[in-house]
Amino acid sequence: MREDCCLILQKLHGFTLPPSCSHVMVRFMEKLNEIAAVIARHVSKDGFQATPFERVTLVRSSTVTMPMPNVYRPQLCLVAQGRKEVTLGDRVFRYAPGRYGVVTYDLPAIGHVVEATPDKPYLCLYLDFDPVMLGELALRVSPPQGAPSPPIGKTVSDAGAGLLDASLRLLRLLDDPAALPVLGPLAEQEILYHLLAGPDCARMRHITSGQGRVAQVGRAIAWIGKNFRERFRIERLAAEVGMSASSLHEHFRAVTAMTPLQFQKQLRLQDARSLMLVQGIDVRTAAFRVGYESPTQFSREYRRHFGESPARDIARLRASPSLAVVA
Repeated sequence: MREDCCLILQKLHGFTLPPSCSHVMVRFMEKLNEIAAVIARHVSKDGFQATPFERVTLVRSSTVTMPMPNVYRPQLCLVAQGRKEVTLGDRVFRYAPGRYGVVTYDLPAIGHVVEATPDKPYLCLYLDFDPVMLGELALRVSPPQGAPSPPIGKTVSDAGAGLLDASLRLLRLLDDPAALPVLGPLAEQEILYHLLAGPDCARMRHITSGQGRVAQVGRAIAWIGKNFRERFRIERLAAEVGMSASSLHEHFRAVTAMTPLQFQKQLRLQDARSLMLVQGIDVRTAAFRVGYESPTQFSREYRRHFGESPARDIARLRASPSLAVVA
């Protein structure tokens, strides 16, 4: 706790820390620099890099990137170098070295790298949450007294020394293939422990809970994810998850920072963009395939969401693929 306080005081107020805190800062930066070095060693080019540990993905970008939509699944994202921003609905989450983000539901958001150079690229670690491991661990870890229970499905916080230590141990195992299958799950459990025992404990427990309003919203998110190409009424969705329409609207917005229909629209537009970029299908076909009845309406909403017409946007992405790295 003392180490976290030292970091927060320096970030917020910028004054010189006493020697004891300065020593803490040196140790913190040494760990963060080693995390960045391990990531850089295992990711030689820009983009996402899978690892032998199936739930760990490493990311590198040597340049700032354009805002790119993505459906962020339940996971931890720890930034070791560079900076990025993620927009969810009307909220903006800012990442910097030593900050981590937690996502507890599949959420459509827009992310982009805002600080990176070839000499000092953006580097981060993603750890997908194992719901079984998380659920078993949640039964054994007592939440802090008076722990808040914010419903929003995404947050960004300052990493404590314990979380950095556990993350570094997991990353070091990438250089020891024989030990990784045995010790990797232990380091993963340690990471989850620090999340369950820290300020994000209530949010983490939402992932494993099957009860309450937040769990019902989680089921609504999953239902829309499977049916976003189809037209639906909010009353039907509310009935599917056992809520009134007004209650669903209120709690859904609290968790996702958007309404169910806005959520559906983002999924449709992201899917259409992927279809045009990856499969090369035309604008009209993409519009119909994701559920739009009018290509004109699709193009209008696409321009509003991405800032350019579908044709111009896809042409720009193809011309500059390095700018299209999903952060």
